Amino acid sequence: MFTVDELLKATKGKLISGGPRVSIKGISIDSRVIKRGEAFIALKGNNFDGHNFIHQAIEKKASCILYEAGVIGQKPKGIVFIKVRDTTKALGDIARFHRKKFTIPVIAVTGSNGKTTTKEMIAWALSGKYKVLKNIGTKNNHIGLPMALLGLDHSYDAAVLEVGTNHFGEVEYLAKICLANIGVITNIGPAHLEYFKSLDGVFREKSTLTKYLRQPSVAILNTDDSLLKKGSAAKKDQVIFGVGIKNKSDFTASNIKDLAGKMEFLVNQKYKFTLKTLGYYNIYNALIAITVARLFGMEYNRIARRLSGFSFPESRLNFVRFNNIQFIDDTYNSNPLSLKAALEALGNFKTEGRRIFVMGDMLELGKDRESFHYQAGLQAAGICDIFISVGRLSSLASKALKAHGRGVKNIFNCATSLEARDILYKKISPRRDDIVLVKGSRMMRMEEVFKV
Repeated sequence: MFTVDELLKATKGKLISGGPRVSIKGISIDSRVIKRGEAFIALKGNNFDGHNFIHQAIEKKASCILYEAGVIGQKPKGIVFIKVRDTTKALGDIARFHRKKFTIPVIAVTGSNGKTTTKEMIAWALSGKYKVLKNIGTKNNHIGLPMALLGLDHSYDAAVLEVGTNHFGEVEYLAKICLANIGVITNIGPAHLEYFKSLDGVFREKSTLTKYLRQPSVAILNTDDSLLKKGSAAKKDQVIFGVGIKNKSDFTASNIKDLAGKMEFLVNQKYKFTLKTLGYYNIYNALIAITVARLFGMEYNRIARRLSGFSFPESRLNFVRFNNIQFIDDTYNSNPLSLKAALEALGNFKTEGRRIFVMGDMLELGKDRESFHYQAGLQAAGICDIFISVGRLSSLASKALKAHGRGVKNIFNCATSLEARDILYKKISPRRDDIVLVKGSRMMRMEEVFKV
């Protein structure tokens, strides 16, 4: 896969021992699963230091060790040691070097909401005709994205990669590694405002992706998003998408029908698509997948067949039946934009029973975090019959409901998701025709509501 000379060229590291022509079979960052002949990169994190596991990697027959500093001790013969300034950066440098060996198209996806679902939908649609590499799950950061790219070989026709960020500069760093040809921005919303400060800050960070596209390049942008629409005006080589019969985008969805757990719609007023989802906003994610598949030359009918069989990622607005109770499981994460979409799904769910909302705090929202939670309560006021808050911030939504939530029969405030679970099952006792939405930020552990 690599020679030592290539690793030195990629990382600008210093060869401490071993020969430059030694072959490296692969790259590993985990000494527990490293394979014979692979290079081990000793990453440093907040809670771990890979340098402590160098000897374990050697015992498993690693052929090369990349490390930062410190005394390694006696270096076994036959093993290459390369010293680099920063092992995490070295991983990214090697991934970039590897990516440049291939001419296949790379698609990069970023945005405030829908990144993982969109990435999965693109990969699913394209895999009806092509072999596609993707990063697994939400491994979209400075470690996950490079490791995904290192899986690239000549059997693949395309790669689709999710690009995550919660600090300025992270999109730029990852964009320079993956050198995408197609850059997708799903939307701009109030996420990670603790670090980005404002929606303009979110836009600046996300839009960096399109500045580092590799030729031939295309930017795919949501024209229904006001910031993206404004920012797209000066861009060339772009494709825009949106919803509505009057929309002037290249790809539009119209004639939308909510059919009991399925969304049906027409693309460009002609081609019928069906998704197995409760969420209206997944139509936007599907439009991106359709756009990319069309750029790859796939026919509409073939794309429609693929997307009709798409299974949405777990804990992202999934309808589940648990303990004979109907749930909308949206526990993966939360921010004001995704919360609004989830509440719309709850409101549109056809039921004769009660609509129950178990809401956990939305985190990393900065100075306006209290206002966002109070507004969430106002949004929930016309939708839910019973409300359970989890966390201090979500109790502000309870306050809004008490002031304005006519028809909300019961309001409960909890400190933890386990406490909310007990109230749900022991005090509220949902019936067969009730529907329960569970949503909150990742650190609120809202999935524990499902544990009995």
